[in-house]
Amino acid sequence: MATVEHCLCCFEALVACHERRKPMSLSEIEMSWVEYINTIDENNDDCDDDDDKEATVSSKAPQIPALRRLAAATLPSSTTSSSTSLATSSSTSTSTSSSNTTLQSGISTPATSIASSASPAPPTPVYEFPLFVTWNVVRDSDDDVSLRGCIGTFESQPLSSGLPSYALTSALQDTRFHPISPAELPSLQVAVTLLTDFEPAADAMDWELGKHGLRISFVYRGRRYGATYLPDVAPEQGWTKEETVVSLMRKAGWEGNKSRWREVELRVVRYQGKKEKLGYEEYKAWRDWVDGKRAGGVNV
Repeated sequence: MATVEHCLCCFEALVACHERRKPMSLSEIEMSWVEYINTIDENNDDCDDDDDKEATVSSKAPQIPALRRLAAATLPSSTTSSSTSLATSSSTSTSTSSSNTTLQSGISTPATSIASSASPAPPTPVYEFPLFVTWNVVRDSDDDVSLRGCIGTFESQPLSSGLPSYALTSALQDTRFHPISPAELPSLQVAVTLLTDFEPAADAMDWELGKHGLRISFVYRGRRYGATYLPDVAPEQGWTKEETVVSLMRKAGWEGNKSRWREVELRVVRYQGKKEKLGYEEYKAWRDWVDGKRAGGVNV
C-alpha cells in the first residue's frame, strides 16, 4: 500500500525542483523517516514519565496535529494511546475533482503491502506498481480540497523512479492547469495511489462502490474511447453504479443518449487502489528536521 514515505518523496521531488537542488531518494527518505519516528518515540516515552513535563512535550513532539497522527500510525500502540490514529483506506480518497484523472496504458500487478510492527520497518525492497499522483489544494480541512493536478500510469513503475517522475508530471505538466508554483506549496496536499488487483469485470455492473476503480474502453461509431475513475470517485460524488458508468463514458468523450448507454459494448476492468495522503505542512516539519540534522553534521 502507499505510505507516508511515498508522499514525502513526491513533495521532496517538487520542492527540490523549485529550489533547483537534488532531491532525497526514496530510500534516503525511508531511512530518515524511521529515524524521525524513533526520535518521536523517544520523546514521547520521556514525556510520559511525568505529566508535569507537558512543556517538554510541546517542545519535542511534532507540533502539527496531522503530523502527530502520522507518527502515531507508525509508532507502537503502547506509545500512542493518547494520539489520534491516522485514518487509512484501501481505496483512493482524492478530491471529488479527481475524476479528471489522466492515464496511460498499462498492465496489472499483484498487490503488495508494507506491514507495521512493534518498531518501524526498515526501508522496503524495490516494488513496481501502476500508480497515480494527485495534487489537491486544501482549504478549511483535509476533506475540503480541489484538484490541482493528477496524472498516473497503468504501467508498473519502480517506486524509486516512478513516484518523483509522476509527482513532477502531475504538478507541472497536467494541461488542465498551469504548473504549480512555489507560492502554492503551503496550500497543497499530495495523494499517492498504488493500483492493484486488476481483473476483467463480467459486465459494467460487476464491481463494488468504494472498493473498485474502473477502467473502460469501447468503440462507438468507429471511434475508440477510454477513461478511468479511481475507487473513491463514485462515493465522493454520491453516484450509483449506473451513474458512475455513464459519467465515465462522458469523461471518455461519448456524446450518445445516456438512456441508451447499455447499447454500447463496454470492456470493463476493475481494480483496487491503496492510497495515502500528506499535507505540505507535514512534509515541511519532517524536512526541517532533516535540515536540522544535516546542519549539525549528521548525515540523514
